[in-house]
Amino acid sequence: MESYIGKIREISERLLSDGTVECVVGFRKGTVALTNEPCMITKAEDAKDLVWDANCRLNLANYLTGRKEKIAVIAKGCDSRNIVNHIIENKISREQLVIIGVPCKGMVDKNNPESLQDNCATCTHRNPVIYDELCADLVEEQTDVDKYEDVRAVEAMGTQEKWAFFEELLSGCTRCYACKNACPLCYCPTCFVDESRPQWVGKGTDPIDIRTYHFLRAYHCAGRCTDCGACESACPQNIKVRQFTKKLEKDCNELYGWEAGLTVDQRPPLDSFKLDDPEKFIM
Repeated sequence: MESYIGKIREISERLLSDGTVECVVGFRKGTVALTNEPCMITKAEDAKDLVWDANCRLNLANYLTGRKEKIAVIAKGCDSRNIVNHIIENKISREQLVIIGVPCKGMVDKNNPESLQDNCATCTHRNPVIYDELCADLVEEQTDVDKYEDVRAVEAMGTQEKWAFFEELLSGCTRCYACKNACPLCYCPTCFVDESRPQWVGKGTDPIDIRTYHFLRAYHCAGRCTDCGACESACPQNIKVRQFTKKLEKDCNELYGWEAGLTVDQRPPLDSFKLDDPEKFIM
């Protein structure tokens, strides 16, 4: 994917030079090995600092929320799907955006550069679903992957086994909120974890509060999560927090035939109501 860099820089420089956009959101080299950092450039001459490789893990849609200016953004498949979410949820308008599409072959695991991130290994939307310019030819999509094998394994567990599984999964959580801050869906003006009237969850690292935080955050992402992996990539404890959101993604797919962020013409199933909605889960 490093071959994309020249085209990304060329497009970004042109868009800034001719005044099409006021800024470009992309990546530059980070200060930590195997990590690139999001950046925002406003001058055409700074386009030379933009980079692209398999270490561009974070979701750049996270930096579009509430922007008012004309803005260009570099977007791989999952970024583009979250841009669709932003447009649907009125966090930015389509007219404000120039989307520089990046066909993606996957991001490498931050702890093991020899393998892809888990979400990338099973990704079926590597190409941007919405874009204005492309920096390379579209890549072939994966069709022979099982996205929910790990979810079904948890579903098959007994009650006590599930409890033990999630206890172990969350045992290292320090409530640093890196997952929330990296998530392009977490843009509520006041998060439920910060509410005091009423207080939904405690402020410490009590195991009950930790569980409450993760389960409620996952439910807020139901029908909206694109499985971009930004949450796991940002976690300093390497917690597989996608175990929560993937279950809800699987349920939305099976109950409603829904995958998030594929079209601006349809709202997520939990954001709309139809008289013929499935009701088998209602007791």
